[in-house]
Amino acid sequence: MLIPQKDIAAFCDILRAGGKTIVFTNGCFDILHAGHVRYLTKAKSFGDVLVLGLNTDASVRENKGPTRPINSELDRAEVVGALKSVDVVVLFGEKTAEAIIAKVRPDVYVKGGDYTLDTLPEAKIVQSYGGRVEFVDLVAGRSTTNVIEKIQQEAFIIKH
Repeated sequence: MLIPQKDIAAFCDILRAGGKTIVFTNGCFDILHAGHVRYLTKAKSFGDVLVLGLNTDASVRENKGPTRPINSELDRAEVVGALKSVDVVVLFGEKTAEAIIAKVRPDVYVKGGDYTLDTLPEAKIVQSYGGRVEFVDLVAGRSTTNVIEKIQQEAFIIKH
């Protein structure tokens, strides 16, 4: 379910009032692969409701470069939102997820194992109200960048 950013705080307040543990993670999720699925399944295991902050197209370009994303934000939202582990998708356009986290106020914030508390600016916000941060190991060899590189290599081989 895609929820507008203007409504996410009220939605999460309702969940909290119902006793639900809210988990939040964020990212681009451009070309979905097994690493994404495993990561999101693990993230969901930390609570009752997984809210996924999805980078807008503009913020993906800012973070990943002018050739990304491959898929539009609405297509990415539809695909990732169809996973059984993801309950809610909310788009955000900032370089970091700090502003959206301040609205969601998750009980648990989950990021990949390539981050640490020191390299994650959002961690301070989560910890300031008593939330916790969890890190999930990445799946070796599984990344959107790897998928794109493999497609480019195959296209090069076919051309030559």
